[in-house]
Amino acid sequence: MNEPWPHAPPHHFTPNGVYMLTAGTLHKAPLFDTPEKLDLFRDTTWGLARSYSLSLRAWAFFRNHYHLVAGFAEASCDHRAFLRHLHRELALRLNKLDATPGRKVIYQFWDSELTYEKSYLARLHYVHHNPVHHRLVPVAHHYPWCSARWFETNARPAYVKTVYSFKTDKVHVPDEF
Repeated sequence: MNEPWPHAPPHHFTPNGVYMLTAGTLHKAPLFDTPEKLDLFRDTTWGLARSYSLSLRAWAFFRNHYHLVAGFAEASCDHRAFLRHLHRELALRLNKLDATPGRKVIYQFWDSELTYEKSYLARLHYVHHNPVHHRLVPVAHHYPWCSARWFETNARPAYVKTVYSFKTDKVHVPDEF
């Protein structure tokens, strides 16, 4: 049988790749619904990314989902191992904060290996501007839990302009949150 497992999206692995990673909470529940919880979401992700030597290139954290663009060239694990650890840590830390031990937090993840430059640039744009897509802020760099401000501050202005020039209407990401 050549069909993928029907209960989850297929996850392909190429060592050292760059991936767009998306995951949501169980039943789209708004579990990260305070600034403190969004800080926990962001800081837990950053800490694990550093400990595994990932290269985070874009991120956006919301009440019930997240998007990351991450490079694994120097990573000490593959993207699936990183996500398992991240989701376990998020559940443990959030459940401790909410006094809800054992609650399922992150339900499923979707991954896309980014092998074409245009696809990579479009997804960078998509993730940086996702808070605007969700109507949380009028300008992405005003949202403290996404990478837009960091990107605009640290990348060369010409590169920022290039990334933001890429259309995102053909980027297919589970984002009905």
